[in-house]
Amino acid sequence: MAARQTAPQEEPDMQHDRPDASHPPPADVTCAVTVLMPCLDEAATIGRCIDKARRFLQTHDIAGEVLVADNGSSDGSAEIATARGARVLHVQQKGYGNALMAGIAAARGEFVIMGDADDSYDFANLEPFVQALHGGFQLVMGNRFQGGIRAGAMPPLHRYLGNPLLSGVGRIFFNSPVGDFHCGLRGFSRQAILGLDLRSTGMEFASEMVVKASIEGLRITEVPTTLSPDGRDRPPHLRSWRDGWRHLRFLLLYSPDWLFFYPGIVLFAAGLMASAWLLPGPRTVLGLNLDIHTLLFAAAGMILGLQSISFAFFAKLYGMRAGFLPPTALGLKIAEKFRLEHGLILGLIILLGGISGSVFAVGRWGAEGFGDLVPGSMMRLIIPSATAVIIGVQITLSAMLLGVLQIPVRDHQIASKK
Repeated sequence: MAARQTAPQEEPDMQHDRPDASHPPPADVTCAVTVLMPCLDEAATIGRCIDKARRFLQTHDIAGEVLVADNGSSDGSAEIATARGARVLHVQQKGYGNALMAGIAAARGEFVIMGDADDSYDFANLEPFVQALHGGFQLVMGNRFQGGIRAGAMPPLHRYLGNPLLSGVGRIFFNSPVGDFHCGLRGFSRQAILGLDLRSTGMEFASEMVVKASIEGLRITEVPTTLSPDGRDRPPHLRSWRDGWRHLRFLLLYSPDWLFFYPGIVLFAAGLMASAWLLPGPRTVLGLNLDIHTLLFAAAGMILGLQSISFAFFAKLYGMRAGFLPPTALGLKIAEKFRLEHGLILGLIILLGGISGSVFAVGRWGAEGFGDLVPGSMMRLIIPSATAVIIGVQITLSAMLLGVLQIPVRDHQIASKK
C-alpha cells in the first residue's frame, strides 16, 4: 500500500449533530487510518504528537491522516497543528465526548486511533493497534498496566485505586474483557463505533464506548501500550475525585440491574424472611432479644427493596426509549407483557389486605375500650398491615408510572421559551 498523507487543511467552525450508523465515511478511499487527537490548549505538546503519528504512518507505509478535533483552544494549538500537517476540525460544543464524536464523524479513515494530545501516549508505536484492527477486532484498547507506566506518569491514587476499581466494576457489570477501562489510546472501526450511538458529551465518553461495545458484542481486544509523564506546562484537565466519581456514576447509571434491581431484591428478600421469622413471637440470637423493633426495620427493608426494584424497571424502560440504554431481553419482555391493569389489580389486592388488617386492629382496640394494649401482640398486627398498605400504594403508583413510560410518542424537540 502506497503511503499517502491527506493534504493538511483547516476546516471551519461547526456545530455538529450526533452521527448515526447510516452515515457513510467521508469520501476518501485512499485513507485507511485516521489518528484522532482531541485538543484543548495543548500548544506545548500537540506538535510532537502530530510528528510522531505522521512518522508512524510514513514508516509503515499506511495511507492515513492526523485529525485534530480542537475544542476551543486559545493558545495557538490549532495553528501549530495545521503547520505540522494535521487536519484541524473546530468543535464549538464543549466537552471531551463532543470533540471526539465530531472527530469520529469527520474521520476519513476506515479505522480510527484516538489518543490524548499531551504527549503521554506513544503515537510512534501504533502498529499493534493497526494489526489488531486488520485482524477483525472492532475495538482495540491500550493497556497501560501491561505495557508499562513510567515513573511520574500516573498518580498513585489512579494507579492503585481509581483505575483498578473502575475497570473492575466495568468488567463485573458488563462482562467486559477490558482491563484498563480508561486508557486514552484506543483504536476502532469507525462504522462500528458510530453504530453504538454514543451520547456522553464529557469525560464519561471513554467509559460509554467500552460499555456499549461490550453490551453490543463488538470484537474487543487489548494491546500493551506505555504511558509517559505528559509534557504539559499547565495542570491537567482531569480532576481525580470529580472525574472518578463521574465515571463511577456513569457505570452505575448505565447498569440499572446493579444499581437498583439486585440491591432491591436482596433488601426485599431479607426483609420478607426476617418478618416471617419474627411474626410468631420474639426470637433470641446470640443472646440478643429480637422483637417488634426488629420487625419494624424488616418491614422497612421490604418497602425500600420494592421501591428499588421498581426504579430498576423505570430506568430500563426510560433508558431504552431515550436510546441511552440498549434494549435487553428483560426490558423488551416487560414492555411487551406488562399492562397497567395488572399492576393496579395486584396493588389494590395488597392494599385491601392491609386496610383489612388495620380495621381488624382498630376493632381489637375498640374491644378493649380504646385503652392501653400489649405492644408485642398488637404491633405484630399493625406492622404487617401498615406495610401492606404502603406496598399496595407503591405497586399501584409504580404501575401508573410504567404505563406513562409506555405511552407511544413521536420524536420531538422541546424549544426553550424566552
